[in-house]
Amino acid sequence: MARWLRYIHDGESGFGRLDGETIAVHEGDLFADPAPTGATLQLAEVTLDLPCRPSKYIALWNNFHASAEKQGLTRPEVPLYFVKPASCYLASGQTVTAPDGGGRLLFEGELGIVIGRRGRDLTPEAAAAHIFGYTCVNDVTALEALKADPSFTHWTRSKGYDGFGPFGPVIATDIDPEALKVAVRVNGRERQRYPLADMMRRPAELVAELSRGMTLEPGDLIACGTSVGAGPIPKGATVEVEIDGIGILSNGFS
Repeated sequence: MARWLRYIHDGESGFGRLDGETIAVHEGDLFADPAPTGATLQLAEVTLDLPCRPSKYIALWNNFHASAEKQGLTRPEVPLYFVKPASCYLASGQTVTAPDGGGRLLFEGELGIVIGRRGRDLTPEAAAAHIFGYTCVNDVTALEALKADPSFTHWTRSKGYDGFGPFGPVIATDIDPEALKVAVRVNGRERQRYPLADMMRRPAELVAELSRGMTLEPGDLIACGTSVGAGPIPKGATVEVEIDGIGILSNGFS
């Protein structure tokens, strides 16, 4: 397993492989044979940046059996998703500022799939090789904006405000996400915990179906959807999304 991150150090951006509290600095392209420089940095010396910069952030809805059962839903014939804009991306450690008139905010802790190779119209077998790794995601939602108009569900508006797409802190490779659980804590209190094995569509299946007619690029992010337990974020709270083997995505809310 490797854990990759991007950082800011002395005003310069860089990336490397995290081993404990030490970053082995690399150069080149993260998704195409990155090369170690031989230099190292301590994690405490840097500011975390986004681990990658997706050309698109695809977010799933209704992808967990437990959540579907609670809401009286069935498995959809095709993946149900929306796309979050690049302006909403936020690194771990940064603060989400609630928009004026956004109303109550909700957290949704999720697994994120990071694409490593360009592909379109993939089979599930081929799609597995296009997955670079996995990260933690908080799909933040402004609840009142979501249902502000009875004739239209505002997925993009309610989930696309600036800062509503935190993900990180790293991209972990060579892990089996189906053996892991997602946990969310609000001000240190656990509010959400669920097994990733409960997904309706596994990562390779998701990547294959989403690639039909849509080219997936290196660095693209797919948020796998959430399960039961998503809830409100009090103003001033700190929300942590943790997945074993990946780490803790932590963001304050103001």
